[in-house]
Amino acid sequence: MDTHATEPAELAAAPAEEDAPWLNAREQRLWRAHLEVSKLLEYQLSRELQQHDLAINDYEILVVLSESPDRRMRMTDLATATLQSKSRLSHQITRMENAGLVLRQECPGDRRGLFAHLTEQGWQTLRKVAPDHVRSVRAHFIDRFDQDQLDAMYEALAPIAEHLRGLRGRA
Repeated sequence: MDTHATEPAELAAAPAEEDAPWLNAREQRLWRAHLEVSKLLEYQLSRELQQHDLAINDYEILVVLSESPDRRMRMTDLATATLQSKSRLSHQITRMENAGLVLRQECPGDRRGLFAHLTEQGWQTLRKVAPDHVRSVRAHFIDRFDQDQLDAMYEALAPIAEHLRGLRGRA
């Protein structure tokens, strides 16, 4: 559903929509800018990771696993951490396993549970790719702000992230 600043005529007649809290022009401008920046930034970072034969989701999984104890994580926890369904993550891990980046391992004491484990090749790939990725993040995002703006952006976004994590049960 669109969030137009003015209520569209075709929606005005719908009884369930008459009390919709339509966005004003200022709110709409911010919302649309947020959507555009999010999509364009992910697109650009994804394009730049392609030269390393990685998708942005692959890179995220490599980072999450690299920061986990023993460079491994239960698949269910990894799905939660990367905002993916278990099914989608399973398919992605299969592709990454075929590339030698990760390995599935059984969980001791839990016959149904599986770990995703970062392989040495996955670790070396991350070490090779990370400097380029960080340069891209800086060039396309971080360096676009001065120090005060960086702090203000964090102060604005952190409570939203906390709220949304809470809705997912990950506060």
